[in-house]
Amino acid sequence: MTGRLWGVGLGPGDPELVTVKAARLIGEADVIAFHSARHGRSIARSVAAPYLREGQVEEALIYPLTTETTDHPGGYQGAIDDFYAACAVRLAAHLDAGRDVVVLCEGDPLFYGSYMHMHKRLSHRYVTEVVPGVTSVSGASAVLGRPLVERDEVLTVLPGTLPAEVLAERLASTDSAAVLKLGRTFTKVRDALAEAGRLDEAWYVERATTGQQRLAPLAEVDPGSVPYFSLALIPSPVNAAAPAPVAGTESAGAGDVRTRGEVVVVGLGPAGRPWLTPEAQEALAGVDELVGYGPYLDRVPPNPRQRRHPTDNRVEAERAAHALELAAAGSRVAVVSSGDPGVFAMASAVLEVACEPRFADVPVRVLPGLTAAHAVASRAGAPLGHDYCVLSLSDLLKPWEVVAERISAAAKADLVLAIYNPASKSRTWQVAAARDLLLEHRAPETPVVVGRDVGGARESMTVTTLGDLDPGTVDMRCLLLVGSSTTRVAERGDGSRVVFTPRRYPA
Repeated sequence: MTGRLWGVGLGPGDPELVTVKAARLIGEADVIAFHSARHGRSIARSVAAPYLREGQVEEALIYPLTTETTDHPGGYQGAIDDFYAACAVRLAAHLDAGRDVVVLCEGDPLFYGSYMHMHKRLSHRYVTEVVPGVTSVSGASAVLGRPLVERDEVLTVLPGTLPAEVLAERLASTDSAAVLKLGRTFTKVRDALAEAGRLDEAWYVERATTGQQRLAPLAEVDPGSVPYFSLALIPSPVNAAAPAPVAGTESAGAGDVRTRGEVVVVGLGPAGRPWLTPEAQEALAGVDELVGYGPYLDRVPPNPRQRRHPTDNRVEAERAAHALELAAAGSRVAVVSSGDPGVFAMASAVLEVACEPRFADVPVRVLPGLTAAHAVASRAGAPLGHDYCVLSLSDLLKPWEVVAERISAAAKADLVLAIYNPASKSRTWQVAAARDLLLEHRAPETPVVVGRDVGGARESMTVTTLGDLDPGTVDMRCLLLVGSSTTRVAERGDGSRVVFTPRRYPA
């Protein structure tokens, strides 16, 4: 069994910018290989040092030369090709012996990386994987605090070893640019930037993200002070007028970039994060204040940047007014609801208060969520496959007489019913009353689905009939689905039962 070859990117220099995967592989490898100059010091190894362990075999791949001066019969390229071939033989011996080999590489292994020479010689013979790293270009942009490209801009990456006229031509025709491999090429690159009319836009970045980092306008840099691990960067022209970055100072307060306040009413779905839409997740992440019934707010992961305002479940109007007042003062506010905010929830309460003259200018958005009715229906099968109605058994906000009339009307119309708020600690008789009203128009064999805490830790699903429905088993955590005359319960081959209402209605 041969070993596995890994080309591992270490990022631009800060050991904390090594990826989690790279750190794990470095610690697990049998053999750690790294390139260095003839002095033996390796930048790659120094970056990886925190992740090395005792007992690992280290293969130092020491370049035989650092300039193009050589007496090799094949010249510089011949000498370097022989070197890479010899390195590949050394690593292959480990791989053939079953040892996993990690080749360290600054930046990204396949972005001007030294690893790629091993990859070309070994990846067709051994199982190989490349682990990408943060490039020096990204590191330089980050420490400068200036975007590389924006919108339709084009970024050009150039090696400083190109002829001066080619550099000038490319620099003149692009939006943003990064020129790598400075060192001895610095003067040529600076002259090319001047020829292209871009010198005043260019920044010099040396050893980005490390303790030896240096930033300066490129025109002010002494050519004699430039090491190989540096680059020239022309950031995004769109952001050219942005203030110069100030390292080590706190950013401006949020008031400097405050957007207009608004209220967004967010549906959380029936349970945890898997039921939350991406749109709702984005909205929750972007607000300053969260308002809602306490248990619903608890379902939103805490963020110390945000303020939370939990309230009791029976103060909807006050909760809505509070949210709108916060938004009127400039805050971005999310009012959270379980399920869908427009179904027996906070959207209508917020909009009702928002229509008062004092809140006329406060923007309000409503983001839908997966309803409890649809969640329960999906667990049972497709009981809502034909016409259905949704109603609440709660008589806190409307008289029971109205509830009873609507139950009878829906039953008489042969609609499937999704019944919310069937019972609570103080309301215990409505389920039995609703069942008796339904039985005036529905057969006792009519299927009934009782879903409790769907999506939660205590989820349960019960399929029974209208005649056998036990009101004592129903509480506020439940939602009832009462079938129509066409709703069916069918046994599947695996012994499970599904409930569905056919889309075709009998003539």
